[in-house]
Amino acid sequence: MEKGGEKIHYFSYKNGELYAEGVKVKEIAEKVGTPVYIYSSATILRHINLYEDAFRGIPHLFCYSVKANSNQAVLKLIAHQKWGADVVSGGELFRAIEAGFPPSRIVFAGVGKKAQEIEQGLNEDILLFNVESEEELEKINLLAKRLKRKARVALRLNPDIQVDTHSYIKTAKEETKFGIPLSQAYSILERRKSFPNLEIKGLHVHLGSQITSLEPYRQAMEKLVQFMDDTHDFFTPSYLDLGGGMGIIYGNEEPFTPEDLSRAIAPYLENRGITLILEPGRFIVGNAGILVTQVLYVKRCEKKNFLIVDAGMNDLIRPALYGAYHEIWPLKEEKRGEGEVYDVVGPVCETGDFLGKERKFTGIKEGDFLAVMGAGAYGFSMASNYNSRPRPAEVLVEENKFFLIRRRETYHDLILLEAIPPHLQETG
Repeated sequence: MEKGGEKIHYFSYKNGELYAEGVKVKEIAEKVGTPVYIYSSATILRHINLYEDAFRGIPHLFCYSVKANSNQAVLKLIAHQKWGADVVSGGELFRAIEAGFPPSRIVFAGVGKKAQEIEQGLNEDILLFNVESEEELEKINLLAKRLKRKARVALRLNPDIQVDTHSYIKTAKEETKFGIPLSQAYSILERRKSFPNLEIKGLHVHLGSQITSLEPYRQAMEKLVQFMDDTHDFFTPSYLDLGGGMGIIYGNEEPFTPEDLSRAIAPYLENRGITLILEPGRFIVGNAGILVTQVLYVKRCEKKNFLIVDAGMNDLIRPALYGAYHEIWPLKEEKRGEGEVYDVVGPVCETGDFLGKERKFTGIKEGDFLAVMGAGAYGFSMASNYNSRPRPAEVLVEENKFFLIRRRETYHDLILLEAIPPHLQETG
């Protein structure tokens, strides 16, 4: 698909049928079943190359944001491109190491790192902990001393910048839980010798998610440059981590490109001798994935029509949680566009269980398949077993082949980790 002359993914209609690269989507749906997440490797690689081309002249390290999509096959594909990983939990760190990301290219963020997770990062000798508070700094210093190691850290600053995105994914305002106020960070750097087991190597800022304007990044760079100038007499960072957050096209958005971002921030980095770290996630995998679901019932009522499908908010929570918009395409092109208006809803026992509202289809019927577009980021990674629904299968497409990269959960999987006390094991 192209928008404004730019190809944003490799899902397209050919002879009236929806394809993922060179594979007919219906073939996957019929063989693997639904709901199923399908990822296009060509789309992932294209978006990686857009970043590489845009920042070729700037010393940099790209760390893929594992939380966006943490399937091992997806991570392997990205690790093979010599990228790093941005992790926010011990589980994500484990996944990244297992997928082949070198610890020297892993950064660890998050406001609530447990002692066990910090020790895990220290033992793996990761590149940086992005530290969210002075209390966390003290804990890392203590644990590093206990393990007889030096911990490399970056201070995550809270620059108090307003971002035009959903309030739940704004992370750079003073009232959020994220980062260290600039005045406190200044004090920490003045007293950094009181943390003898730490090497404060960098500064970190993360503004939020699904950002479609460059202005917040310019504001952040201005504040970071001013902060670096203010602390220049006693601190010179090796790394400047600007986080991720770059928005993608779900519908009518017109986000900036990696090239736009590079041009906007490059002037601030001149003659600084600093390595830029960026943490793209959604941009890499968001448009690379679709969620395919089957119509169970076509329900017509006086005030509204419904397509009841077999994927619900437990499979893709973004519409219910954020009111997020995803395009929904039928697998047959002739059924797309003008026609009857429906809400596309799932089987979960919540009124908020919808995938799209007021969508038009022609001749849609029970048994038809629909593709929820732009579902590659924060889709499966936020899926749950609510209503005791097994989570979907995942498939990776490479040209004219597809691979099952996660089998569908079974009912037995739902109770696999549970245990019944002996006195309750008797039946009847």
